[in-house]
Amino acid sequence: MTTVEAAGVRAPAWRGGFGRLWSAAVVSRFGDALRTAALPLLAVRLTDDPLVIASVTACGYLPWLLFGLLGGAVADRVDQRRAMWAVDTVRGGLVACFAVGLGHATVGLLIALAFALTTFQTLFDNASTALLPSLVDKETLGSANARLMTGQQFAGGFLAGPFVPLLLTLGAAAPFAADAATYLLAAALVASLRIRAPEREPRPAGSTLRAEVAEGVRVLRHDRALRAVCVATLLCNIGMGALIATLVLHVTGWLHAGNAGFAAAMTAYSAGSLAGGVPAQWIARRIGRVRSLFLCACVQTAALVLLGTVRHLGALLVAMALLGVMGMVWNVNQVTLMQQRSPAAMVGRVSSAFRTASTSGAPLGALLGGTVAGAYGLNAPALFAAVLFALAATSLILARPADVSVVEPDDGATTAHVKP
Repeated sequence: MTTVEAAGVRAPAWRGGFGRLWSAAVVSRFGDALRTAALPLLAVRLTDDPLVIASVTACGYLPWLLFGLLGGAVADRVDQRRAMWAVDTVRGGLVACFAVGLGHATVGLLIALAFALTTFQTLFDNASTALLPSLVDKETLGSANARLMTGQQFAGGFLAGPFVPLLLTLGAAAPFAADAATYLLAAALVASLRIRAPEREPRPAGSTLRAEVAEGVRVLRHDRALRAVCVATLLCNIGMGALIATLVLHVTGWLHAGNAGFAAAMTAYSAGSLAGGVPAQWIARRIGRVRSLFLCACVQTAALVLLGTVRHLGALLVAMALLGVMGMVWNVNQVTLMQQRSPAAMVGRVSSAFRTASTSGAPLGALLGGTVAGAYGLNAPALFAAVLFALAATSLILARPADVSVVEPDDGATTAHVKP
């Protein structure tokens, strides 16, 4: 593995394994964004029932709650590279078959497709999180995560949007055919990685997936820093779920900024997310990863208060940009912290336990956001989210977790240096 210096921050070299994994992740996210945009449009053609249409989106969350822990345990048992390319090959085949048979599509088939793709994603994402530390040096892990997430945000948030209407002019099946092609290309890129599978200690006789899942949950529960960050992430996801689910009402109904204002808000958020990948590692090197998360929660709380109290388009755009920047800084440091503090043979299980616990906040937040908006006004979900982000910051203080430096010790320990 090789590294390069970039503005004082050590960065992974693009040549070799990391470049291919980055390319696979970005290509796959581009295809996912095409499909995610096309599915609701297709659902609207098949039914006008809002609950049924919403069910298509909801199935993107449900498999994480049902199979997320299992996906992490499987990811720790198998060769992660092979698992990733096999999963993407299967997903590519499923979407290709759907594109061919689109003329016979029903809402039930849409729901089944969304459910199946996300179920496979639970294994793919956990395997990817566990594989990355094998491709880059310890001191470049944060930079690698930043580059991965920034590339995925650019592909999914900016590039895919203009392509959807263009592809739809070629036919309703075009976005799905393109998604299938990206899955297969990503599978080929991952399959071409030439890395040695990490050595694992033999599993105890009689070991079961259930016992291994419980072991991952136990590591998360007993690590003070990871436990505090997981609780904080859950609170933030509830808040963001409430905000995003009602944002169109906030912009068009309370702010009276129309559809153009909503588009501008989403663009500001995406631009902020891209920009956030630049300072994420720089901030962590100076104040530590947990303190970086605390900073993010404080800034996002202020942005949400601004969003919910100032009735001006400029305030909306500033707030959304800040949420995007700090959201990316949070994601980079949260994932890197989890990779650093997890035992090498258990990254998949700890990752899945973390994601399952925190992901449950988004659908819950969406329901709460609608309830709060109906009871207290269209700007209330933003203020409700601000309270939750403030609680997230408080939970990090009260837990008083040991902060973690950017570079792990060289003695093979599974936990990183502690800052005084």
